[in-house]
Amino acid sequence: MVPGTPSTAVELRAARPEDLPGIEQLLTKAELPLAGVAESLPGFVVAESDGAIVGTAALELCSDNALLRSVAVAPEWRSRGLGRALVTRVIADAESRGLRALYLLTTTAERYFPSFGFREVARAHVPADVQRTKEFRGACPESAVVMCRDCVPAT
Repeated sequence: MVPGTPSTAVELRAARPEDLPGIEQLLTKAELPLAGVAESLPGFVVAESDGAIVGTAALELCSDNALLRSVAVAPEWRSRGLGRALVTRVIADAESRGLRALYLLTTTAERYFPSFGFREVARAHVPADVQRTKEFRGACPESAVVMCRDCVPAT
């Protein structure tokens, strides 16, 4: 549980199929792409309060790498640590799977993600499996900053 308002709390949990409309609504409000969301639903974590999806983050698996995507928090829940809790949970999931690296694309949060160990990288250094995701193939603009966490050099 994550603290919420004095009368409510937030539960972080794995997304279920019936969460898809709420996730899509939250991502649309946050102006984040919906491309690939339905296919990636098994990697989504949601924050739920009083039956509503108030936050989300996802891990899109790409062979031995992954894409951190769809990090969004409802405006009324921002600045309460909910985004940090969601990202931390997804990173822990990636680490528990033994993935080589976790990548992300952002147009607004390049100063936020270094606190989780992400660093900016050139698109050319992103593995092909990650570059094949819908986000890299056009759902996110070319101007998006590419970041990587715990990148392990290829052997």
